[in-house]
Parts: sequence; structure tokens; C-alpha cells
Amino acid sequence: MEKSRCGWCVGDPLYETYHDEEWGVPLYDDDKLFEFLILETFQAGLSWITVLRKRENFRKAFDNFDYEKIAKYQQSKIDALLLDAGIIRNKLKVKATVTNAQAFIKIQEEFGSFSDYIWQFTDGKPIKNKLKDYRKGPANTPLSDTISKDLKKRGFKFVGTTVVYAHMQATGMVNDHEVSCFRYNEV
Repeated sequence: MEKSRCGWCVGDPLYETYHDEEWGVPLYDDDKLFEFLILETFQAGLSWITVLRKRENFRKAFDNFDYEKIAKYQQSKIDALLLDAGIIRNKLKVKATVTNAQAFIKIQEEFGSFSDYIWQFTDGKPIKNKLKDYRKGPANTPLSDTISKDLKKRGFKFVGTTVVYAHMQATGMVNDHEVSCFRYNEV
């Protein structure tokens, strides 16, 4: 019997696997939270499937999203990344990745972990929405506005409210699976 999935992922095996195994699962691991934050910043203005198809290339290019290493990237590494056809070669986004790694580490120093920082906005628990149709879901919320402003204040780049909301969805801070989706009650 075919599983009922959120409409946005149906028909593409990569999308369906991502949806079934990762999207909306609450993440508390700083390494994975950083990876998703960076991927979401590269997705800004593009489709998520574009980023997802390049994910392995991003992992290779950005030292498996090791924020300690990324925070120390020199101009020569940035220049090399801008020549890497396997990733999205946007100069501002590549530079923002270095800046965001540095800001990420500062948050860890202040809060003990990025997870503790980001999850404080939802009291450590996912917000469970009741979407019947993903197309009627929000692109941002007052909470994503608040988090976006705070991240920007802390030096992050490319973390507008829509990017932040997408990050919240991907990392399970909000459960935006459609209520008819088999994952809705699993995450």
C-alpha cells in the first residue's frame, strides 16, 4: 500500500527519501543543525531540490560542514569554493557561510550549544501545526521573524524570516507535515 506523503515531495525519489527520513525530525545535534542552516542559506531564492541534489557536493566542499574549520577559511579557500561547479557558487552566500560559522561558535560559547540557543524559542519542543495542504502553510511566522532578527543581531547573514522558517521545518522545530501524511504523527 502506498504511503500518503506531503504533496511537495511526491514523485521524486530523492525528495521522498528526504521527506520520509529527515524533514521535520527534531534535531538537537549542533553539527546537523549547522548543516541545515548552511543548506537553507544556499537555498534562499532557489528550490530546495536544487540544494538537495548538490548536498553531497556541499559536504565535500565545506569539510563535511565542520564549522570549526569553516570559521577559519581564508580567501584562497573561498576562491576555490567559487570555482566548484558542484555547489551553488554565490559569492555572498559562500562568504556568509564563513561568517555564520564564526557566529555559530559564539552562540555555542554563550549558550553551551547552538541547540540550546535555537530550541529555547520553542521551549525545547516542536510546534505541531495542522496543515491539510502544504500550499496553505506559512512561509514565515512571528516566531521566525523573532529568531531571524536575533540571528542577524548576532552576526548571521542570509537568515531572513523565510530561511529561518524553512530551517525550523527541516529541523523539526515545527511539524508542518500535512495531517494526512504518514510522518505527521511519527515526528
